[in-house]
Amino acid sequence: MKILISNDDGVHAPGIKSLYKGLGEDHDVFVVAPLEERSTTGHTLSLDNPLRIVAIDEEKNIYGCSGYPADCTLMGFGKLMDSRPDIIVSGINRGANLGQDIYYSGTVAAAREGVFHGFAAISISSVCDFISIKDKTIHFDSATKFLRKVLKDNEVLKLISPFHLVNINVPDVSYEEIKGVKITELGYRKYSEEISEREDFRGRSYYWVGGIYQGFDGNDKTDCFAVEKGFISITILNLLGGKAEKLDEWHKIADNFIL
Repeated sequence: MKILISNDDGVHAPGIKSLYKGLGEDHDVFVVAPLEERSTTGHTLSLDNPLRIVAIDEEKNIYGCSGYPADCTLMGFGKLMDSRPDIIVSGINRGANLGQDIYYSGTVAAAREGVFHGFAAISISSVCDFISIKDKTIHFDSATKFLRKVLKDNEVLKLISPFHLVNINVPDVSYEEIKGVKITELGYRKYSEEISEREDFRGRSYYWVGGIYQGFDGNDKTDCFAVEKGFISITILNLLGGKAEKLDEWHKIADNFIL
């Protein structure tokens, strides 16, 4: 297949490099991703500023864009690619995109923008712990290996209904440690309302928002629960609202994606 890849961590992020290398073994891949980190920027579009494109490696079809993740998707299929992709993949994100976090996520937005224009699209994340992120290796290879298996059979494209987005979250463990695959619904992640106040060297106050993760609400059908128990979560999102289509078919093939 011809695959357009983007993300929100930036064109030089290790997650997108893993995805490019892995999917490139089986498919024709094309990268358009932000020149700088654009995490939690949501579905922003640069309608009042010009966009700049930098050819990171023109021979390998890797491009950086000065805009946001959704801009990158538009630039990919609307300007830079010589033909339309078969599918758009956004990731591999550094960190979870579970529950209501999908509405903040630039990674999900890059995929969602593709859906709005009639493309099949997948967003994929590695659920790592940011507290210890500098002290460990994130298992992006597990997410890459899983997605290669999902996309190995082009039949999966038939399972993605129009205006539906496939959001995947992979536990940050080795591939052999993953317990299986669950088709899930969105849970709810709880964060403190703490706003940290600090002082710069001139004595002026500044603030950090974001809060501290405090666990999740949701039953055993949710994405949060599945990942907590060591399973890969696949959430099919109907972007027009209502229940997602073809869920029975997704449930039937889920076990074929791994092990």
